[in-house]
Order: sequence, then structure tokens, then C-alpha cells
Amino acid sequence: MATPTLASPQAQTGNRTAWGRWGTRGLAMSYLLMMIVIPLIVIVQDGLRNGLEGVWKAITQPVAASALGLTLWTGALMAVVNGVMGLITAHVLVRYRFPGKSVFNAIIDLPLAIPTLVTGVMLVVLYGPQTVLGSWLDRALGLRIIFAPPGIILALLFITFPSVVRTVQPVLLGLEREQEEAAATLGAGNWTIFRRVVFPEVAMSLFSGMLLSFARAIGEFGAIVIVAGNIPLRTKTIAVYVLGEVESENRLAASAVSVVMLAISFGMVLLVDRIQKRHGKRTVT
Repeated sequence: MATPTLASPQAQTGNRTAWGRWGTRGLAMSYLLMMIVIPLIVIVQDGLRNGLEGVWKAITQPVAASALGLTLWTGALMAVVNGVMGLITAHVLVRYRFPGKSVFNAIIDLPLAIPTLVTGVMLVVLYGPQTVLGSWLDRALGLRIIFAPPGIILALLFITFPSVVRTVQPVLLGLEREQEEAAATLGAGNWTIFRRVVFPEVAMSLFSGMLLSFARAIGEFGAIVIVAGNIPLRTKTIAVYVLGEVESENRLAASAVSVVMLAISFGMVLLVDRIQKRHGKRTVT
């Protein structure tokens, strides 16, 4: 009578490893499918129910077009300002030592923990028309912050600032200092070293951080609904417009505009991914 052959310990270990590997992959992919892919498919399908003509009709409505334009230009201006100041801040945190540096470094992440509605309330308390600073800016400079586009920009600057700093900071930490020291030995000044040596190395990460902050600006709602006043054709952003359409039970228009917002964000991500791949190839060669 033949005795059954038992699998070797190595084979059993290999089977357990394979099951663990495929089980982990399946769990991760299932979670990604349920939490991201399926909701995206549903909103795109609903938004395209009347075809591209329906999307075009929804987005070219005067209020919708104005809201989209306001969102794009305020987000772009915010991304540029945050790009400059985020790069400077990351450079200071990495290259300099000063009292309170750890506290300063922790404060940068604070906007990520504060609810965006609280951010809007803070700005209203500081720059509102009834406050000392807000009334002085309006009276002396003719600059209205709250219930105007400057308030939108300030809210976006506050919320998205960590995105740029935390994207650039690790790259600066990983840079080798030999090239900078060599440039200094050859007589290059600090600005020349930064412009010719440091900046080319962090440019792609800086652009990624700016893109991330811009993408966040497209969909920002909490702080904007407090500081903007949501005046049609003046201070209503595209996210607030979508909420208005939902409340008006115009779900198809809300979905169609949402598809446009998704297309803009996804297009930027694809563009950055392609640029980064080209940059990586040039670096290798």
C-alpha cells in the first residue's frame, strides 16, 4: 500500500507566501475598486447621460462658466504663490538652524488638521468687514477681502500650503551637498548656487506640489462657502455651484459639471506623470 507523499517544508512555505501575496493584492485592489474606481465610474456615467453635448450645455451656463473661471484663476494664482513661498519655507527648514524650528515645522501641518470650515471662520474674524483690519483695508486701500476673490485666495493659500512644503522638503533633504560646495569653491554666490544647482533638482517636486494644491483648490468647499459670499457671477466657485445644483434637484447638471472638474484634475495628473517620466529618463542618461 502506497503511502501519501507529504509536501516539503519549502513547498509549504512557498504556497503560504503565494497565498499571502495574492491575498494582499486582492484586498488592496478590492478596496481601491470600491472606494475610488466605482464612485468615479458612477459619476462619469451619470454626467455623460446626455452625452458631451449635455456636458457642454451644463458648463456653458453663465453662472457655471463664471464659477469655473473664478475657480481656475484663483487656484492658479494660489498655486504660484504657494510654489514660491513653499520652496522658500522648505529651504529654510532644511538648510538653517534657528530657535523654535521644531515648532515652526509642526505648525506647517496644522492646516491639514483644522476643519476647512474653521479656516473660513478664522479668516472672517480676521478680515471681515466689521473687523479693524478688514475695515482698514477696505477704507485705505479699497481692498475687500471677505466676500470677494482675495478671500478665496487666502483660504486656498492656508489650506494647501503644506502640500508644497512637504513635497519639496524630502527632496531637499536628499540632495548631496558636494555640488553646492564645489560651486561655492568656484566663487558662486548663494543665489547662483540655488538657481543653478538646487532649483533644477527640486523643480519637478515643486511642480508636483503646485499641481496638488491646484487640484485641491478645484474641489475646495468648506472654507470657500464661508469667505466667498457665494454671489453668482462674482464669488461663486464651481464646487459651491455643484452644491447649489444638487439642492435644486438638478442632479444631471451637477454630475456633468463634476465630470469637467474630474477631467481637469485627471488631465493635470497625467501631464505631470509624463513630464516626470521624461525627466527621469534624462537623469538616467
